Amino acid sequence: MRILLVEDEVRLAEALCYILKKNSYGVDVAYDGITGQDMAETGIYDVIILDRMLPGKEGLEVLKALRKGEVATPVLILTAKDAVCDRVDGLDSGADDYLIKPFATDELLARIRALNRRPTEAIQSECIKTPTLSFNPLSGEVESGGHSVRLTLKESQLLELLLRNKKQVITKEQILDKVWGLDSEVETNTIEVHLSYLRKKLNSLRCGINIEAVRGIGYCLKEV
Repeated sequence: MRILLVEDEVRLAEALCYILKKNSYGVDVAYDGITGQDMAETGIYDVIILDRMLPGKEGLEVLKALRKGEVATPVLILTAKDAVCDRVDGLDSGADDYLIKPFATDELLARIRALNRRPTEAIQSECIKTPTLSFNPLSGEVESGGHSVRLTLKESQLLELLLRNKKQVITKEQILDKVWGLDSEVETNTIEVHLSYLRKKLNSLRCGINIEAVRGIGYCLKEV
């Protein structure tokens, strides 16, 4: 699991990084709102911990921009602003949770676990449509230009994950967790094998969908 921490208090950020890494989380840190927004917009994070009072760009403005840009990553606001109106503003701006400083470490970790506890592995029933194709996750059928191909279960899960997060980079770790499961012993090269078959089937439809490898990170689906 990969966490983005956006916090301008250096000592607090260092302490949080130590706590999170000690609990086996990957952590990246941004010390201002502008950098934090840029990093969050990559879509590679499972949870974002966001301070409100930030240099460059205030936390709620960052959050509103992310939600406007369809970044759906769960966001936990971590702030000293404890008035009821402040909490309401945070939640109405798109936050998934709101935690007041000072806080108990165990509570922070529990809230992170709760935010990441989402049923992402299950294939959803609704059809996914783009300007060039129609994909039914339940049947695994992809249609484009009057032609269709049938995907295997893993190919369907991969395509669904990429389509629902198109233009965002999905890490190899996220793919393994969400398609094969947290306890799977599958190696990362298995992902490339399945993606190779998926690319061939999509290319046969000439639907203008590219699955690009992002060196050292993962994969991103783009429409040509």
